[in-house]
Amino acid sequence: MLLLKSKTLIEKSKPPNYCIINYQRNQRNYHSIRAVMANALPSNLLDESLGGSSGGGRMILVEDCVETSGAFVVHHLLKRALNSHSSDAVVFLSFSHPLSHYDRVLRKMGCNLSVQRDNKRLLFLDMLALDHLDRNRGKTSEDILIALYGEIQKAVEISRSHEARHHITVVIDDVSLMEVDANGSSDLVLDFLRYCCSLTAQFGCSLIALNHGDVYSTVDQPNLLLQLEYLADIVIKIEPLATGLAKDVHGQLTVTNRNLRVDSGKSRSRIHNFQFRIKDNSVEYFYPGSKT
Repeated sequence: MLLLKSKTLIEKSKPPNYCIINYQRNQRNYHSIRAVMANALPSNLLDESLGGSSGGGRMILVEDCVETSGAFVVHHLLKRALNSHSSDAVVFLSFSHPLSHYDRVLRKMGCNLSVQRDNKRLLFLDMLALDHLDRNRGKTSEDILIALYGEIQKAVEISRSHEARHHITVVIDDVSLMEVDANGSSDLVLDFLRYCCSLTAQFGCSLIALNHGDVYSTVDQPNLLLQLEYLADIVIKIEPLATGLAKDVHGQLTVTNRNLRVDSGKSRSRIHNFQFRIKDNSVEYFYPGSKT
């Protein structure tokens, strides 16, 4: 009885709006938690292996072959850079396909590139169209690449001038076709990529490049491929299964994440191996032996 009376006295002594204030506080906490959960990207083995590399100052090399295309990795990284919970921007340099191709693919993944372009979050440079015009004007491959880098640098500077733009990602699809476009001059391509890498240090942006590793299988010293792997902070290799074709497994991924800092201050590399299966709207990643 005494306990009940004391509890009643305490309740009466509370301000009339106490319950309302407490309710509002709980509501704010609830919405704050929901906002944090909304901003967190869904994680998979590929995202985990990248180790938060969506941050700036890193180069990611995606290396595939004829048997196993790495286009799905580029699509994944592109969608990740343009996720709806950020205001980051992308400069996309395409030697492979027009914008309509990527737009169709990304729409299936829940990302509308046309809308992103209209919102100034995507600058798409279609080299399939630009190159034809420039060559008709008598420009050399070196002139085109110099002008192209200037355009990329200008776009990065403009994007960085916006307060809401936290990060810019430069995507190149793909390096082997760029080499063809440069009349086979790997030196020109390497110079261009080194300049693009300098943007990662100068502006803190990321660089993603797709290259076909088997193009250099008949070359004794594939200088371009080796130099790309040297420049990259992360190398993602997409290969067919060593055991041959499988119904539910389309290939394997090897992600080498370099220059990771440890407690001692030294850098080290971490290698992740897993397999994948491409679906209509997504890609499933899993460890070897986990699929029956």
